[in-house]
Amino acid sequence: MRSRLIGVLLLGLLLSACASQVDAGVVRDGGAPGFWWGLWHGFVFPFAWVGSLFSDEIAVYAVPNSGGWYDFGFFLGITVLGGGSHFGSKRR
Repeated sequence: MRSRLIGVLLLGLLLSACASQVDAGVVRDGGAPGFWWGLWHGFVFPFAWVGSLFSDEIAVYAVPNSGGWYDFGFFLGITVLGGGSHFGSKRR
């Protein structure tokens, strides 16, 4: 069991090392979406995703954005505000 967990963690680390972000997708000026927009976009993700299936005008992720802070806000919006942590904590 322990060796399987270590193997899965190492595989995840190996795969995450391959991740990169295109430089054209990150803008350093003040007008690019940052943490707060990322938080909002993460929160409305389920609705935006359904809308994006029917319209090319709707996107679930803002590009370009401010980079890491936008990503962090998006992650928090999906997991915390979107109910991800709530549904995982229910007793059965």
